[in-house]
Parts: sequence; structure tokens; C-alpha cells
Amino acid sequence: MPTGGELLVLGLESRGVDVAFGLPGVHNLPAWRALADSAIRLVGVRHEQTAAYAADGYARASGRVGVALTTTGPGAANTLAAVGEAYASGSPIVVVATDIPTTLRRPGVYCGVLHETTDQAAMFAPVTKATVRVTDPAEVRAAVELAAWHALDPPARPVYLEIPTDVLAARVGGTHLRASVDDARPTVAPAADIDRAAALIDAADRVLVWCGGGALRAGAQAPVALLAERLAAPVLTTYGAAGLLPPDHPCAVGLPPHVPEAGNLWDAADLVIAVGTDFDGMTTQNWAQPPPPRLVAVNVDPVDAAKAYRPDVVLAADAHDTVAALALRVGERSGLDALAQDLAGRRAAVRARLADEAPEAVAFLDGVGSALPAEAVVVADMCIPGYWLAGFGQVRRPRGLQYPVGWGTLGYAFPAAIGAALAGAGPVVSVSGDGGFLFACGELATVAQEQVPLTAVVVDDGGYGMLRYDQRRAGETPFGVDLRTPDFAAMAASFGVRAETVDGLGDAFATALAAHAADPAPSVLVARATLDPPPTTSPRWYRTAR
Repeated sequence: MPTGGELLVLGLESRGVDVAFGLPGVHNLPAWRALADSAIRLVGVRHEQTAAYAADGYARASGRVGVALTTTGPGAANTLAAVGEAYASGSPIVVVATDIPTTLRRPGVYCGVLHETTDQAAMFAPVTKATVRVTDPAEVRAAVELAAWHALDPPARPVYLEIPTDVLAARVGGTHLRASVDDARPTVAPAADIDRAAALIDAADRVLVWCGGGALRAGAQAPVALLAERLAAPVLTTYGAAGLLPPDHPCAVGLPPHVPEAGNLWDAADLVIAVGTDFDGMTTQNWAQPPPPRLVAVNVDPVDAAKAYRPDVVLAADAHDTVAALALRVGERSGLDALAQDLAGRRAAVRARLADEAPEAVAFLDGVGSALPAEAVVVADMCIPGYWLAGFGQVRRPRGLQYPVGWGTLGYAFPAAIGAALAGAGPVVSVSGDGGFLFACGELATVAQEQVPLTAVVVDDGGYGMLRYDQRRAGETPFGVDLRTPDFAAMAASFGVRAETVDGLGDAFATALAAHAADPAPSVLVARATLDPPPTTSPRWYRTAR
């Protein structure tokens, strides 16, 4: 007779899970015993927050569900910041947490059982799309399969799965239940709606395509490229859709909307086609972008599609299939070569201005671009170097950039890169500041023990550089933002991780990064350098919030 833990493993395996991240505790040891005999790679991390971040990084890199395993109470609670980031960024992860034994649970009464929380699942309600709770051991496998399905079912988001410890340890006789889900939702918007959208598009003179993370998660790069080519329309991508089109595509703007050369494309458009986006504040400069004269939205969630700007037509269906149908319905236009020349000129103008204003940052971007191959994945933290890479770095493939702009969680990059590296993506490079890296520096033990193939870049400016900039911009003397930091290279070496330190972000940095990225062994590259933030950060937005 299988245990609940063994049924948990069967459920994960049936959903194609091949790696899980977690921390053992007295309540979830039956799961650890079952995983020891399974084909799933169990990666033991040093903090539960890392388990959820790594699951997120795995999901973003692979498109598959990421799994984080925690114990009861504080173990589960430790994941919340990372789960909030996954929720805001539409990342499909499942947090599997134990709860106190059902025999000791008294509804509405706090008894003082080890790790007890009055309502543990309630902590996760604001940062998950669904909660699945198990009280019958025979239902464990079905619950796991259902949780994974919910996480991946569009719109993708985290799911919380709770299994009491006695249910996890119990033996299950007879048959165990399997999940029954309905995948028969239509993937293409109704033909009448597509016809209405096509009529509006054909009547417009200056069409702009704006793509968000939903377009990338739907694998809509080919249909988006076809639609843009037929319309000779520029394509702006949010951080979540970076790499949707290759940098050399004639319709790829290759600039963030936070610079006027790209923002002018929005202002000039008489119709915008929005694919898989909710027009969040970070990309619209807190909605200072004026509403477009006409808006066609493609989004699996019609409420999400309409919460920022009012669409004239909503195509509420899968982005891949719906954009493909729309591309064949609109009239084909000329002007693709002229568009490519115009966009190249805009990029050149921005490059020239940045080279004059921030030569060290441009050298950093060039160094990263030359050091990393096209298949690389960059995981950027909420730090000034990360802001530059997310806004102006060249992303040469879908899922080639991970950036925690959804919730803006500092300390994301290094632990998320563990998951990205174990998803088979690579080479994987995390980019953190000295402050953010210290959030999860204990995971150096994890990458050493598991031989995770990643390079962790730490740009050490001696403190919280962005906050230092904010204080100086406000005319204040910096206070509380300077940090005493360790010798990061020595710290990494103490874990048996190869490490190197360079001064600046120029040629020496680029040469070292290329060597580190080419080595599959885990490594740390420290650069002592200071940068000012790019125009994509809110103190430098060129629009005034409305």
C-alpha cells in the first residue's frame, strides 16, 4: 500500500515534473523518503524562499510547472515573497506545504501544536490563483495533478497545495483517485470577433503591436512575427516578453517604451494590438502613456485585458492560435524595409545618447552581449545592473531574460537562476548587486553540492545603489544605504565555488564573464563598480503620471 508521500510523487511524475526544490522538516519527511526512490531530482536548498524562487526560475526557463516543497508553518510562510513575485509575473509554480496532523487540528482554535497556524492556506490567498487542500490520503495524487493543472492553465499563476503530515504518512489501501480536468476550452476567439478586430486594423494607418508575457507563455512568437510583417507594424515587448522576436527582426523595436524614441511609436499609433499584456505600471510609466485611439486586445482573461485601457475589441482566447487567425485575416501592407530602417535609426539615436550619458553602462551592456552566446539566459535582480540589462540588453531568444519586475522582489536573481539552470536552459547567468546577493548567499552551498551550472555575477557598489541615487536626487545625504559587504570571492571559495574579482565593468569583466559562462561548473564573478540607473527606472521616466 503506497503512502501519501508516494502518491504525491506519482502525481508529480504524471504531470511531467522532473525536478523539485525544497527543504525537509519533521512534517514532510514522508515526501522526502518517497522522492529518494523516484526519478524526480530533489534539490535541497538552504531556505524555503529559495525553493519558491528556484521553482519560478525553472518555470520561466522551461514553460513547465515549477515545484517547491516546504514543511509546516514558518517553512510555508518563508515562501510568500517569492510566491508573490511568481503571481505578479504569471509564473506557474506549485507550493506543496504540509500542515499539522488532522487529529490535532481544532477548527477556530489555536492549540499550540508545533508549527501550527490557525489558517495556513489563508496566508497564500492573495498570491495564488487556487488552493487545493487534502484530508483523505486516497486523494493525494488527484490533488497534486489538479494543482499542477491549475498552475499551468491560462492565465498561469501559482497554486498552493496543502497536505497534513499524517495524510502524507498514511498508507492507502485499494484504489487511489486521479484528477479529472476539462481541457476542452476553445483556443481561437470567435470568428465574428476576429472579423471586427480585422476591420478596425485594416482601417487604421499606423498600427503598433504591444506584446506582454502572455504572448511569450503562449509561444506566440511566430504568429506575432507574421502579423507584424503583414502590417509593417513595430512590435514593442514588455520585460516579460523580452526575446519574443529576435533582435534582427525588421519589426522588433528593441527599445523599452521608457525612452521617447520608442514611446513616440505609441503616441503616433492610431491603433494598438495588445497581445498577452495587462499594461502594468512599470511599463506604462504608471499609465502616463495616453490611451490609444483604438485598441484590440488578445488575452485569455478579458478582465485583465481591459483594466488599464479600454479595448474596442477583446479576443479572449489563446494568443498563439488567435493571433495566427488574425494575421491571416488582415490585409497585407508594404513598408517593411522602411520600418526596419526607421527602427534602426531610433536604436542608434538612443545608443548615442546613452553612450554620452552613461558610457560605463554601455560598456557593461556590450560586454555582456559579447561574452554570452545567443542561447544564454540572464536572470536579473532588482539592482542597477539588472535594470540596465532588462531595459537595454539584447535578448536573443524567448525566455532569455528573467526579471522580477512583477512584484519587484530584491534577492530574486541568484536563487531563481538555480531553477533556470536545472531546467536545461543555458548557460545561465544571474546578475545581482551586493545587497541582493546577500539575501540568498547561503545557496552557494546548494550550487556547490548540486553542481548547478550557473555563473553568479555580483556587482559590488558597497550598498543599495538605487536607494542611494534616490536620496541624492532628493538632495539628501545618503543614510542607511551603505553596506559593509564581505569578500564575495573568498566567501564563494569557502564553499568550494570558483570565484574571481575584477575592477569595473569593461574589457576585463567581459573577458572574465565569457570564461565563466563557458565553464559548466558553478562560479561567482565579482565586479567592483558603480552605475547610475537607466531611463527605465521611475525617477528617470520622461512622462508625467496621469
